[in-house]
Amino acid sequence: MTNISPPPVPEKLREMLSEYPGHIERLQEVLNNVVYDGRVLLMPFDQAIWALEGRLETFIREANAEYEALQASGDAEAIARAEQKRRLMSQASWKHVWLTDEALWNYFQQS
Repeated sequence: MTNISPPPVPEKLREMLSEYPGHIERLQEVLNNVVYDGRVLLMPFDQAIWALEGRLETFIREANAEYEALQASGDAEAIARAEQKRRLMSQASWKHVWLTDEALWNYFQQS
């Protein structure tokens, strides 16, 4: 890869996850791993997509676990927030929502 700057997290994901900056950082981390791990990549864009999908699936599992843990608490507000987070993470994982991000595509086409 000839790019020195890190690949961009798709804008739509940054917008959707704006209340969860740690999640955005974790998405950036997997993109950086694709680019900077030193391996020769035959399909770097595809590998970046797979990395994002994997991390988004992790977010869903974490949100589900958080929701289930709060169910026993009886805290209606916390349960509602956790349910909202579950829905958001599920929506963010829908690839068609963010796959057409031009900045990410352009990044890997310049490589």
